[in-house]
Amino acid sequence: MIKKSIKKIVLGSLVLPLVLGTAFAAYPDKPIKMLVGYAPGSSTDIVGRMVANELSIALKQSVIVENRGGAAGSLAADAVAKSAPDGYTVLFAQNGLAINVAANPRLPFNGQKDLLPVVGVAATPHILIVNNNSKAKNVAELIAMLKADPGKLSFGSSGIGNSDHMAGELFLSTTGTQAIHIPYKGGSPAATDLVGGQIDFYFAGMPVGLPLYKGDKVNALAVTGKNRFSGAPELVTMQEAGVRGYEMALWQGLFVPAGTPPAIMNTLSSTILKILDTPEMKERFVKAGVQIAPMNTQQFTDLYNSDIARWKVVIEKAKIKLD
Repeated sequence: MIKKSIKKIVLGSLVLPLVLGTAFAAYPDKPIKMLVGYAPGSSTDIVGRMVANELSIALKQSVIVENRGGAAGSLAADAVAKSAPDGYTVLFAQNGLAINVAANPRLPFNGQKDLLPVVGVAATPHILIVNNNSKAKNVAELIAMLKADPGKLSFGSSGIGNSDHMAGELFLSTTGTQAIHIPYKGGSPAATDLVGGQIDFYFAGMPVGLPLYKGDKVNALAVTGKNRFSGAPELVTMQEAGVRGYEMALWQGLFVPAGTPPAIMNTLSSTILKILDTPEMKERFVKAGVQIAPMNTQQFTDLYNSDIARWKVVIEKAKIKLD
């Protein structure tokens, strides 16, 4: 009797991994819903849809994009954090998620426990632009102007806590300078006022700032990434311009609810990394004004956690409140 029981246990232990392996191997066997916390036509929406389209083809299942805007992307993040961890509800987010987690202790979810980074897709720098009539012809001259008149110059953003706002705050924190922050309801109004001379500088998103620079409507002083931007390689980075330690990019990537099986995460990560390695996708990213930046799960997790830690310091120093 004991021998039979032992035999059943042994057989069961052998069969269980096979059953689980078969279940994971079958993923996905129904459509996947990808939530985006921003409006249709936004940079994150555009990139998310490009990834979703190719992912549908690769996995032979529909990947349906659902825009759920509000609370700077937190509504979509909350919905995914509280969904079943089965790989069928995923989040396509940007660094605004890390900013929200760092700035708002009252979020209805724990950004570092309830969501898992899966794969990084893009990391696009901002472009520091000034009016064509500005006396600042380079970053050093802008810093000198800020130090000469502390708190007198102004910079714009698409809204409090957004990536372009934080790029400006990081610049002020890194250089030990002060300026007046003017938030707008979007990047385009901020850029319009910069061109008109109502504000002094703006760390614009690349889709907004690059066309203005290419059209000679503004002067660009630098880009905020670690490396030069492929769409304007003549522009120096902030570090090349003398701002040591300054690095900032609008990253975008995929998240899933905590508890999602590693096999499912691996499927999503490996498939998307293969998609990003194709010439077609690289070309589409360049045309969209986005810097492709493939990151595996560990790399993306490290970036996400380090971003949260960095923004906590900047936010506390600037006394920014998002809650």
